[in-house]
Amino acid sequence: MIDLHTHILPGIDDGAKNLQVSLEMAAIAVEDGIHTMACTPHIYPGMYMNDGPGIQQAMQALQAEFEQRNIGLKLVVGADVHLVPGLLEGLRAGTVPTLNRSRYLLLEPSHTTPPPRFEDAVFSLVAAGYTPVITHPERLTWVEAHYPVFLRLIEQGAWMQVTAGALTGAFGRRAQYWGERFLAEGRTHILASDAHTAGRRRPQLRPALEVAERLLGKEEAMKLVKDRPQAILDNVAPQEVPAPPGEPHRLSQNLWSRCWAALTGRH
Repeated sequence: MIDLHTHILPGIDDGAKNLQVSLEMAAIAVEDGIHTMACTPHIYPGMYMNDGPGIQQAMQALQAEFEQRNIGLKLVVGADVHLVPGLLEGLRAGTVPTLNRSRYLLLEPSHTTPPPRFEDAVFSLVAAGYTPVITHPERLTWVEAHYPVFLRLIEQGAWMQVTAGALTGAFGRRAQYWGERFLAEGRTHILASDAHTAGRRRPQLRPALEVAERLLGKEEAMKLVKDRPQAILDNVAPQEVPAPPGEPHRLSQNLWSRCWAALTGRH
């Protein structure tokens, strides 16, 4: 399996605090069946002042530690990119890295507030030849009132990445509901761990893969953690990658509404 969203680089953001934690995370990933992992620290001006060259250097240093210890985990470069002014210019200049230097980038919206002109910003990235992969939409506090926004973003050419832990309840019932809904309605392109530690937010995909298999079947589930992530690493054009199945696997709108009402107590 391939995990394209992790914070395994030590001491560079709010992920692994030191090398020991990074090594523990790597061991967990390998045990889970992950063979390739993207190093995607936050890039958020004013808080996490990371850039492409710095991330590349940190990744190479950690890869050398893995090789010295015979840890069979391949690292590739990336970033968890926040939507800020100057993003497109940073991508073109290489200060903001894409996933394995492909056309795909992880794009993280604000957790608490819909970004102003969000759809316009995503459209600008797509028009410039990039494919934004929107990270963890199921965990955003504003997803309930703005679900159609994400459907329009997919129509524009964006991809969606659901967090593995959300599907297993690690982020609570609300995130689990939305994670399952994005998945079952064919709105999810990849699963990733968004791992930060060797504890609760660990780099594991297999438990979520089992959930995906129940909802979508084994073939489509593997596309979430193997085929589409590999297409990203190989920089395959998005129109050449099989899209997630849509209507055949989704629950009826009425049933999703009743599930949400039961979850929130709104009848």
